[in-house]
Amino acid sequence: MSRETARVISAIARSPRPIRRMNSQSASDTNITNLDNHSSVAPESTEVKVKAEIESSPTHLDDVETSTTSVPPSRKRKRPSGVKTAVKPEETELLAESTPKPRKARRQPAKRVKTESGDVKIEAPPNWEEMYNLTKEMRKTITAPVDTMGCERLADIKDTPRNQRFQTLISLMLSSQTKDTVTAVAIQNLQRELPGSLTLESILAIEPSRLNDLIGKVGFHNIKTKHIKQTAEILHTQFNDDIPTTIEGLISLPGVGPKMAYLCMSAAWGRDEGIGVDVHVHRITNLWGWHKTSSPEETRKSLEGWLPREKWHEINHLLVGLGQVVCLPVGRRCGECVLAGKGVCPGAQVGKGKKVMKREVKREVLVKEEVKHIGEERMITPGGFPDW
Repeated sequence: MSRETARVISAIARSPRPIRRMNSQSASDTNITNLDNHSSVAPESTEVKVKAEIESSPTHLDDVETSTTSVPPSRKRKRPSGVKTAVKPEETELLAESTPKPRKARRQPAKRVKTESGDVKIEAPPNWEEMYNLTKEMRKTITAPVDTMGCERLADIKDTPRNQRFQTLISLMLSSQTKDTVTAVAIQNLQRELPGSLTLESILAIEPSRLNDLIGKVGFHNIKTKHIKQTAEILHTQFNDDIPTTIEGLISLPGVGPKMAYLCMSAAWGRDEGIGVDVHVHRITNLWGWHKTSSPEETRKSLEGWLPREKWHEINHLLVGLGQVVCLPVGRRCGECVLAGKGVCPGAQVGKGKKVMKREVKREVLVKEEVKHIGEERMITPGGFPDW
């Protein structure tokens, strides 16, 4: 036996390494290829002898084939045709994210201080000027109904001053328990429908039923019709066909209270003798912690004790507009308020410390369902329709 032949037989006789992912056919093809490569070096006679010796000598080729056939199949499995793929419904996670709790402003009301002389003086709230100025700046960017349809703006500027004062008084009498928009419509009806516009003389001449029809949209129009007719008679007989020039005279009229009197005195005569406090001024100033009062009249007296006189007329206009648009009686819009943003309003509705935020996390999970009959494989979309 030649040296080359012995080398070939020795290589074949060695214990083969386990061959993975190879079938028997590929193993035999590999061995034959190796033989062909080695035999190409030997002469033709040697090749015949090698083949004969290989056939007669015990080799491990059969063992190689057996081991290759017993190798476990690949882990990568093909999806059977009888398996349907679906998408598991979306899962939603609730993630709690902590948010810093805003600091709420302290209530710092006005204080009554007794002076050395024994008099009682009311000290203004420490931060009232900051709150007032912020409100004033904010109101410049907000248009409220009181800005265009307030009682001060309903009088006909083309009419005489006397008639304008009378129209202002009637506007205030109609505004009680009524929105500014409704009051404006009622005044326009009177100015348009009454002979010679809305004047003392036209009110004296009109029938109560007709007057009631013209103001029928306002609140308590039946009572207001009666009060307006009585007021016209009093002005004609006691005040020389004009409105009173004093607070006492205005309050003496039917249906006219302190709020109307002070507002009318300011708008009609240009004299600020008191603060007109309506429900908005009363509610907001208590919300700010400026005082703790139970009625608009108490609020008026408290404010007049420390608020500068030059602001007595302006504060009503500012706070009424704020209460109509931002600081509503129900559902306050603190997110739109500068005072809440600056942290100076003690009544602002702030967060509770932790806020639970809902974040949707979509996960597509393949779910295999066995079916009895072989069908066409398809993907079910989250909407429930097959994606063909």
